[in-house]
Amino acid sequence: MNVFSNKRCESCMFVIKHGVFWFVHAGEYSCEYGSAHFYAMCGFGGILSCGLTHTAVVPLDLVKCRIQVDPQKYKSIFKGFSITLKEDGVRGLGKGWAPTFIGYSMQGLCKFGFYEVFKIFYANLIGEENAYMWRTSLYLAASASAEFFADIALAPMEAAKVRIQTQPGYANTLRQAAPKMYAEEGIWAFYKGVAPLWMRQIPYTMMKFACFERTVEALYKYVVPKPRSECSKGEQLIVTFVAGYIAGVFCAIVSHPADSVVSVLNKEKGSTALEVLKRLGPKGVWKGLTARIIMIGTLTALQWFIYDSVKVYFRLPRPPPPEMPESLKKKLGLTQ
Repeated sequence: MNVFSNKRCESCMFVIKHGVFWFVHAGEYSCEYGSAHFYAMCGFGGILSCGLTHTAVVPLDLVKCRIQVDPQKYKSIFKGFSITLKEDGVRGLGKGWAPTFIGYSMQGLCKFGFYEVFKIFYANLIGEENAYMWRTSLYLAASASAEFFADIALAPMEAAKVRIQTQPGYANTLRQAAPKMYAEEGIWAFYKGVAPLWMRQIPYTMMKFACFERTVEALYKYVVPKPRSECSKGEQLIVTFVAGYIAGVFCAIVSHPADSVVSVLNKEKGSTALEVLKRLGPKGVWKGLTARIIMIGTLTALQWFIYDSVKVYFRLPRPPPPEMPESLKKKLGLTQ
């Protein structure tokens, strides 16, 4: 049986996911689960969720990066904001907003769009029962695969953003930074940070998606006093936000050392990720963690909230948390 199969009749749609029998009336959804339109709209949701949220926290991201690359000058979040306001004014807090918006919009497109693609592909590959029993591994594999491509899309803008934010006098805008970077180091200037990005973003995204999926499942099972099907769309989105914030805290911790390496690497010429890692040492890689937990926790919660809101607004299929397939229940002797 196809794990994510869609079976249609004239008046209804039947969807089976991880053994869940899901019935919806015709017209309730704008597309079929797993269709090209579904993937395209998920990608659009990713653009909004990542592009808007990362741009909104540019001031905090700027201070975080400066703490990582110059901890002697920027000793804390408050000190970082104070010095930045004193030296650059309020407008200085917005440095790097353009590459942030473009880069993370492209990353969101690939991250969320490809996650849905790989999740369905891998689930169909291993079968219905295995998809349920190994669902955490399924989420991890799908998110890692998606993030591999997402980071290639992000790398050029991330490199430009860090140059603008951490090198005083280098450039104030993307239009100034990009030609200057290309003239100095060629195309390599935009992609030398892709390996550290993979180091940072792949564990981050694996945690982001797997932790979110399992937290949603746990919230509906142990915390929410009624089944998801009986919750309003607003109540479902609140659960999404809470699960997203919990996932975000873990994401920040898991990916922070690599994030420190990326920030320093993109500031310096001729350095390698291994050289930067050795120089920072065990303590140095954790500089700026508090700022990043606040930033990533809020970001992740808002990203999932926006992404799920896009699904609700455009009436995309939103299958419920997985349940054990009946065939597996019989094998385990849980049903007669």
